[in-house]
Amino acid sequence: VGIQLTDSEGGQWEVCDGNPKESSPFINSTDTERGKEYDGKNMALFEVGCFGLANYTNLPQGSREHEEAENNEGGKKKPVQAPRMGTFMGVYLPCLQNIFGVILFLRLTWVVGIAGIMESFCMVFICCSCTMLTAISMSAIATNGVVPAGGSYYMISRSLGPEFGGAVGLCFYLGTTFAGAMYILGTIEILLAYLFPAMAIFKAEDASGEYVNKFALVFLGCVILSILAIYAGVIKSAFDPPNFPICLLGNRTLSRHGFDVCAKLAWEGNETVTTRLWGLFCSSRFLNATCDEYFTRNNVTEIQGIPGAASGLIKENLWSSYLTKGVIVEKRGMPSVGLADGTPVDMDHPYVFSDMTSYFTLLVGIYFPSVTGIMAGSNRSGDLRDAQKSIPTVGLSPAPPSHGSSPKTEIVELEGAPLEFPPWVS
Repeated sequence: VGIQLTDSEGGQWEVCDGNPKESSPFINSTDTERGKEYDGKNMALFEVGCFGLANYTNLPQGSREHEEAENNEGGKKKPVQAPRMGTFMGVYLPCLQNIFGVILFLRLTWVVGIAGIMESFCMVFICCSCTMLTAISMSAIATNGVVPAGGSYYMISRSLGPEFGGAVGLCFYLGTTFAGAMYILGTIEILLAYLFPAMAIFKAEDASGEYVNKFALVFLGCVILSILAIYAGVIKSAFDPPNFPICLLGNRTLSRHGFDVCAKLAWEGNETVTTRLWGLFCSSRFLNATCDEYFTRNNVTEIQGIPGAASGLIKENLWSSYLTKGVIVEKRGMPSVGLADGTPVDMDHPYVFSDMTSYFTLLVGIYFPSVTGIMAGSNRSGDLRDAQKSIPTVGLSPAPPSHGSSPKTEIVELEGAPLEFPPWVS
């Protein structure tokens, strides 16, 4: 019995038992007489020494070069190792980064100002309950076996079958696609609405879309710093509110795009002159001009947009104040002399109008993407060192601190909630 070995250079050698005789060159041959003609005659590709190493196989030159080329090519290739991330960097931070998204900073103030404190707490409770149930189910599936690359789709298909997994995977793909578009557009809103408005190619009144943002994990520290700044701001503004004036005509909110001074008349020396606001509601800049009836009956006042926590604004905003599309945004509690029923409103006047009808389920749909960040951890299952341990361990960890901060942040932002409007409200 011989043992055939191959060394690193491609050569073959054999340690044998001293009997090189071959029985037959035919696999299924039963002709023993014919087989005797081939006993030990040119049946091996190499010469066998019973007590030594065999000679190298006499292969054609082309075959040897081909084998050497394959060996050299294989030696140059290095296996690509996927990044093996731990629990903190692979699951916890991505979840926090997705939960503390731009919806918290760009839309939560408006959502709470419309829904009020009570319905906002109810909305957060419903969304967090859905997230908690999802996190518990995901943790149970993850501990039921090894979790390779594939993330949520793999776990769903393994638990419910490929049919359900494919259907849910398609929905998950569409949701991730639209979420990516939403986050990217958020960068544009922050850039154009707050940093560099002059960079806009199209004006805000010509645009029909909304903007939202997401950035890289590296900037998670900036997000946390922004949240801390909110809490620091409420402490300061409670005793020393910032100067953020808002102009009202009666109880109607005015947009400052067309005027600078919140007054009907101004004094220049000893002479009374009309302001730019007068010219927006009257036929001319003269005092005897014909003016809008509501403008004539009501006074122009200026109030603080962020009055502070000590102003009693929280009590005023306990309940909702949903709006219908096209109505004027009004400040509750301000005196106003109304017009007769059926009197049309001139849309060219510098009022702040609501461009959408708001209701509870709509606000839930706007807020809900901010609580789906727990999926960021399971989606990185292929990059985790131990997905079976990391996903259940951290799957529930980001939920309490992040979702618990949402109601607190709502109260904090309520200082200016009824008077602050998103950039797309015109």
